[in-house]
Amino acid sequence: MTESLKKQNYTLLDLSAKVEYALLALLELANHYADKTPTTMSDISAKHPIPERYLEQILSNLRRAGVLQSQRGSKGGFILAREPRQITLLEVVIMLDGEQKEKESNCEENLEKGLVMEIWQQADVSAQSILSQYTIQDLCEEREARLQKSQMYYI
Repeated sequence: MTESLKKQNYTLLDLSAKVEYALLALLELANHYADKTPTTMSDISAKHPIPERYLEQILSNLRRAGVLQSQRGSKGGFILAREPRQITLLEVVIMLDGEQKEKESNCEENLEKGLVMEIWQQADVSAQSILSQYTIQDLCEEREARLQKSQMYYI
């Protein structure tokens, strides 16, 4: 890898803004899962810099996919429809960004192109495997562990 690529914090797999915002919103909703308290879009966007109009679209998509339920009224908002440990990160990516379709094989494919595509497919399979292992609950637990670590007091 060239020196310039090392300096750029280069990544092959980009996290879309839509998926990032969805994961942040799901983390907030997971905070209230046990007490079944609805969380409003305003509550989520106040804690995270997510434009409300964009957040509304994301939450609507998650509701249609069966991950969220919405409640109307003065005490309304959104709640998780399933336990946080049942929602994988891969599921969220697929719900919002769709499944990546394999490129059609070209009959004129040469050896070099085939080698490159095989490596990219391996990387994709690895990424999917990792994302399928983590859930919203895992993110919540990791956040709590890091908060505990950062709240150490020294005398």
